[in-house]
Amino acid sequence: MRIRPVDIDELPLLQDIERAAGQCFRGVGMAEIAEDEPLLVSELARCRSNGLAWVAVDAADVPVAYLIAEHVDGNLHVEQVSVHPDQARRAIGRSLLNHLADHAAASDVPALTLTTFAEVAWNGPYYARCGFRTLDDSGIGPGLREIRRRETAHGLDRWPRICMRRDL
Repeated sequence: MRIRPVDIDELPLLQDIERAAGQCFRGVGMAEIAEDEPLLVSELARCRSNGLAWVAVDAADVPVAYLIAEHVDGNLHVEQVSVHPDQARRAIGRSLLNHLADHAAASDVPALTLTTFAEVAWNGPYYARCGFRTLDDSGIGPGLREIRRRETAHGLDRWPRICMRRDL
């Protein structure tokens, strides 16, 4: 898979990828997550304009996965990484995370962060295999606290959530 910056006209495709990837949550009793709407095109465009949006593309240069990030607490925060289920289990998500890590390291950013579901196999346990560690309360900065506050307001705390960090 080749990874490249997302083109502006591909932003609606990212929403389609996220919707498709979200369907996996139905199988673990989290239908509300599967039904949650993806980020707005305007939010995706903001990440793109900040140079923090990439896609993994197939041989025809069609996006099959994406990652968007933002600067939070001096680190790069993974806002969303989604892989179309037709392309799952091919290390595409890991490749996108590694691409972000390389980008961060080249910019002297010390770490990647993310928030995720602690007990969903392709969330917390997966990110641990990708080099992320769970942060305790003392390791969570004000930006991550604000993200967690918004997640709680959105109802995501119905399931255990964690903040994670990958040092670079």
